[in-house]
Amino acid sequence: MQELPEVQTAKLLMNDAVNWSVMRWLREKKRVRSTADEANAALDRLRQSIGDQWKDEVKSAYIGLANGNGAKKGSPRANGDASRIAGQIKEADDEAWHARMDAEETFDNAEKQLSTRLAREGCRKAIRSWELHEEAIRLAERALAGRN
Repeated sequence: MQELPEVQTAKLLMNDAVNWSVMRWLREKKRVRSTADEANAALDRLRQSIGDQWKDEVKSAYIGLANGNGAKKGSPRANGDASRIAGQIKEADDEAWHARMDAEETFDNAEKQLSTRLAREGCRKAIRSWELHEEAIRLAERALAGRN
């Protein structure tokens, strides 16, 4: 997987931010959020571009899983390998998504409570969510090459 500059910048900022004072957090919170949003958007774009390149069987199986159907309605059932690969990718995507939502909720709570402890925790959670998203992207890339 290619290193995304937006993600690297955000990770550096978050690693630095865990040591900030309350005053620094108050001054920098907008920058932290916008940097995190840019990293998430870059990861989302990369993940989408990879998914767009999958074979039809994998796409169909993934869409079916996303819709809760197991296979896309109106299409023949995806083969076992495509279903297995799609299932692994969907699980990794879901884990990354939940981690992202947890980080965002933690940042929201930190802002409401003016809590540097929660803001620091949000930084750690954001970094972990990006790592999970990168893992999911690597798995999605392997589906392009037929490896899993």
